[in-house]
Amino acid sequence: MTQAWIVDAVRTPRGKDKPGGGLHEVHPQQLVATLLNAVVERNGFDPVDVDVDVDVDVDDVIGGNGDQRDDHGDDIGRLSVLAAGWPVTGPGVSLNRFCGSGQQAVMFGAAGIGAGS
Repeated sequence: MTQAWIVDAVRTPRGKDKPGGGLHEVHPQQLVATLLNAVVERNGFDPVDVDVDVDVDVDDVIGGNGDQRDDHGDDIGRLSVLAAGWPVTGPGVSLNRFCGSGQQAVMFGAAGIGAGS
């Protein structure tokens, strides 16, 4: 059985819904793209050059999203991969469990790794 390790965690700030809020004009996929690139910078891997001999390959991006209406709709996990400039071959998924979305994303990823997929 393959072990799953959490090496980093990131979360977008809140405040998008307020019309006068500082993030009101920023699309959610761009917020998540910023997080993806922060994980790259903080952990020193290159999601674009996955063919090099490194220990890190990005097999999936799993995003917890507590509100999948309006500009949060579609698949923020996948669209954020593209907005971050990662390869178009990189998959992404979004899931919604309201307040437990982030925790469910971690469990979903760990289950996939543990199953060997």
